[in-house]
Amino acid sequence: MTLCTSTLGQWAINERRYLHQYPELSGQEYQTASYIRKWLQECQIELIDCEAPSVVGLLRGTDGRKTIALRADIDALPVTEEGEKPYLSKNPGVAHVCGHDGHTAILLAAAKWLSENRAEVKPNVLFLFQSSEEMLPSGAEALVRQGVMEDVDAVFGLHLWQPLEKGKIGISTGAMMASSDDVRIVITGRGGHGSMPHETIDPIYVAGQVIAAVQGIVSRRVNPIEPAVISICRMEAGTTYNIIPNQAILYGTLRAQSEKTRRLLAAELKQTIEALCEAWGAKGEVIVDWGTPPVVNDKAMSEYVATVVASHWGGEVLTHVEPVMGGEDFSYYLERKPGSFIFVGMGGEKSSFPHHHPRFDIDEDVIPTSTELLIQLVKHFS
Repeated sequence: MTLCTSTLGQWAINERRYLHQYPELSGQEYQTASYIRKWLQECQIELIDCEAPSVVGLLRGTDGRKTIALRADIDALPVTEEGEKPYLSKNPGVAHVCGHDGHTAILLAAAKWLSENRAEVKPNVLFLFQSSEEMLPSGAEALVRQGVMEDVDAVFGLHLWQPLEKGKIGISTGAMMASSDDVRIVITGRGGHGSMPHETIDPIYVAGQVIAAVQGIVSRRVNPIEPAVISICRMEAGTTYNIIPNQAILYGTLRAQSEKTRRLLAAELKQTIEALCEAWGAKGEVIVDWGTPPVVNDKAMSEYVATVVASHWGGEVLTHVEPVMGGEDFSYYLERKPGSFIFVGMGGEKSSFPHHHPRFDIDEDVIPTSTELLIQLVKHFS
């Protein structure tokens, strides 16, 4: 039986469109948080103290011996949105181009249904409307540190996923998404005139050697069956065409799907760069800004999701998704409690641009299904 009626589904879509127009960056979601708190209070859901701007609500179940947590991320990105849709962002340079507005609306709609049908809700339900998924410091890590997960038995979250075919619900057991760490490489040489490079220690030349060499870490130092990525994505060096600078700075990202490989990448990067720079008379410094751990789903909880999906929509809706190298701070919840992160497919004509693209948009057809999924996960949890 479908619990998310067309009325509730449209309510969620309307909420999503409102939220879409007023996006806020990570750590700055105070207007969004105020809006969420208002709705939770109207639903008579208890507000739990937590560090703003995250919002946590608790609905006490009829049994209450177990607690299930449901999470939505609420932050937007520093992107100028493009397109003609009537609900375009009203905040210049900020836009919901990843789907978090949809996640928030879906969890609000699930909270609304569960609060209106309390007699059918056996477990306690913790609603996590989490700040700062897109940028560090992580909002998930902060909530875990504040102890909101202490009495939780299982945690679930979903992501509306453009790369996955619309109509599919994707799960994985084990590693599903990668760790995400930022790296800064500072190469200090000795500048001089561009016509006399022999009198300098050229940090730009050394940087070129570094960029080539770090790819050997993945191909020659990491086990070939272990997914790993090192990407250098930005370089700063020099001020004009005929002066060799003193310094070059490279910026990049490290990705891995196991903690062991994550630590290996950082250690090998430091060793390789320091030695290479020294060979050319330069100094190399590697600064790793540790980000989010890998997202590793609990096998039993993913099997529980699969059972709920198959029994409610049929086995053809369910699909296994291969791990991706994107990062997600939902990993912090999974480090503390068993749970599962779920992809809801929406790829197709209505959602053809990738996540973080200025013209990205949600296929709103999947919002009712996503709301129904969260409700069913709660109703069948025991």
